[in-house]
Amino acid sequence: MPGGRLTQQERRQIALGLADGLAYAEIARRLDRPTSTVTREVMRNGGPTAYRADLAHRATERRAHRRRQAAPRGTQAAPQPYGRDPEAVRAYEETLTTVFMQSGTPQMMARVMACLTVSDTGSLTAAELVQRLQVSPASVSKAIAFLEGQDLVRRERDERRRERYVVDDEVMYQAMISSARASAQVAETARQGVGVLGPGTPAGARLENTARFLDFVSESLVRAAEQAREILHTKPGAIESEVGGVHDV
Repeated sequence: MPGGRLTQQERRQIALGLADGLAYAEIARRLDRPTSTVTREVMRNGGPTAYRADLAHRATERRAHRRRQAAPRGTQAAPQPYGRDPEAVRAYEETLTTVFMQSGTPQMMARVMACLTVSDTGSLTAAELVQRLQVSPASVSKAIAFLEGQDLVRRERDERRRERYVVDDEVMYQAMISSARASAQVAETARQGVGVLGPGTPAGARLENTARFLDFVSESLVRAAEQAREILHTKPGAIESEVGGVHDV
């Protein structure tokens, strides 16, 4: 499998694949590249509808030039515990950031979320985030405020009274519950609109159907999240044993 940066020809093949409506995985297969490489390339350069091969190639060269100017000689990815490959960890963090962005999370918020997620402690201070992401304290503060509003991170004080930002085993559960609450709020607002526009009118009927749909979705999401919550606190080996036991029955 080829490594290194994408060539201009590969970027043109990506553009052609997008124009033909191919999935990222299929484009990656034709290039003999990881799907994450294609996904990250497209999302960094305008998304699937605005991707342009030549513009993407020039933008990548400009970013590489800026990094060479800004980074001191000898700068490398941070050392990793457990014998991990630092470059592989950094690449995965970029991929995770891209996926968060695809789900609707703004870029800086996605970067902070990915950085917290790949840390073994799931907990970093503002200063640590600034150092790891090479961004301003104000950018980190704004990102944390957004993520807190989505119930994706929480704040706590460590033994040195420093404020730390934490993602824990329940982060996905909290995210699902937050999404359900948001859907329920939209449903309630839609229902209020029925009274204003009239239940027998086309607009009123549309809002009533929207409210009923979102009620069903939010209730189902909460029920599913509650049922699956214990998975977040179960070791992977235990889950596999449970699955194996089911298959043996």
